[in-house]
Amino acid sequence: MVTRRDLIVASSAALAMGRPALADLPGTMVWTSYDLGSSGYAEASGIADAIMKKQPVRVRIVPSGTSIGRLLPLKQGRAQYGFLANELYFAAEATYDFAVPSWGPQDVRVVLARPAGGSLACAGDVGINSLADLRGKRIGYVRGNPSVNVKSDAYLAFAGLTRSDVEVVWFGSYNAMKTAVINNQLDCFSSVTTSANMREIQASPRGLTYPPFPPGDQQGWARLREVADFFQPYRETAGAGISPEHPVNLVGYRYPILTTYANTSADEVYELTKAIDQAMDQIRTITSSAGNWAIDKAGHTPADAPWHEGSIRYLKERGIWSDEDQAWQDRRLARLRRIQEGWEQARQSFRGQGDEAWAAHWDKYRVEKLGLQPAT
Repeated sequence: MVTRRDLIVASSAALAMGRPALADLPGTMVWTSYDLGSSGYAEASGIADAIMKKQPVRVRIVPSGTSIGRLLPLKQGRAQYGFLANELYFAAEATYDFAVPSWGPQDVRVVLARPAGGSLACAGDVGINSLADLRGKRIGYVRGNPSVNVKSDAYLAFAGLTRSDVEVVWFGSYNAMKTAVINNQLDCFSSVTTSANMREIQASPRGLTYPPFPPGDQQGWARLREVADFFQPYRETAGAGISPEHPVNLVGYRYPILTTYANTSADEVYELTKAIDQAMDQIRTITSSAGNWAIDKAGHTPADAPWHEGSIRYLKERGIWSDEDQAWQDRRLARLRRIQEGWEQARQSFRGQGDEAWAAHWDKYRVEKLGLQPAT
C-alpha cells in the first residue's frame, strides 16, 4: 500500500447554515492527488475545502507519489475523482505502465484541466543556465510514475540529450526528490513552479533555478514533441523565483487534471463542475496559479483525454465550450475508441507470454496497425 496521510475535511459551517447539497453531488467523495508538498495536493485540498464551505459534503483526499497509486483507486471504485498529471494521457493510450494486460486503454474523462507551466527544477549551485548544462548532472526519476519520467525525457530531448548523458537517480515517490535536492543528493527533477517543494528548495542553501525553453528553438521543440506531443511553449509568471516582472519560458501542459471515468454520472460531474466554478473566489487564493482553475481557462481543450459529458454540459451553459473545443473532443474520442478497439484486436493476435512480450507486441501494433507513434 502506498504510504500516505489521508486528509479529511468537513464543512461544519455549511451544515450549520442548513445549505442544501447541489443536486446529484454525493454527500461523501474520495479524491486522489499527488503526494504531500505538491501543488496538486494543495489544490485538491483547497478545492475540497472551498466546495464544502458552500455545501454539506465531505471529501477525503488520498495522496500518492505514483501514477498507478493515483489512478488505481478510481479504477477499483474506491475513489471517484483524481487530480492527475500526464498519467491520464498514458492511461487513455495504454502506454508505459498502463501497457500491461491488467490495464489497457482506460475510458477516462476530464472534468477540468488547469493550464500549468513545468520544467526541470534545478539546484541553483550547480551552474545550470541552459538545458545543455544538464549533461552529467543528477536527474531524478520516479518508479511507477511515467508522468514525471516522460517529461524528464522530453526536457532532455529538447537539448539533444538522453538518459545516457546524465546520471539518473531513481526514487520511490515524487516528494522524496525535493529532500534529495536540498541534501545535495540530486541536482534536478521535473516539477511545476508553484508547489511548496519549490519554495523549500528556493529557501535552502542550494537555491533554485529553471533552465529555460526558448520558444523560438524549433528543433528543440520538435525533439521534445517526439517524446510527448502534448507540450507547448508557456511563459510562466508565477512560482518560486518567478513573477510577472521576472517570467521564464517553460513548457506548457495541463496539471492538475481533474479526472473521472466515463461511467460517472453526468449529473454528478455537472454539479461538481458547477460547484468549483461557484467557489472560485476562494479557490484562486490556494496557490499562486490556482486562478487557472477558472472555467474559462480550465474548461478548454486540449488536454490528456476527452472531456466528460457532464462537464461539457455545464461549460456550454456558461458559454465556455466552443465549436473548436467540440471538434477537438470529437477527434479525441475517435482516437480513444480506435485505441480501445485496437487493444482488443492486438490481444487476439498475441501469441507470446509475459508482460514484456505483450508490451512489445502492443507497441508494434500501435505503430503498424493504428498508425500511432511508438511509446517506447
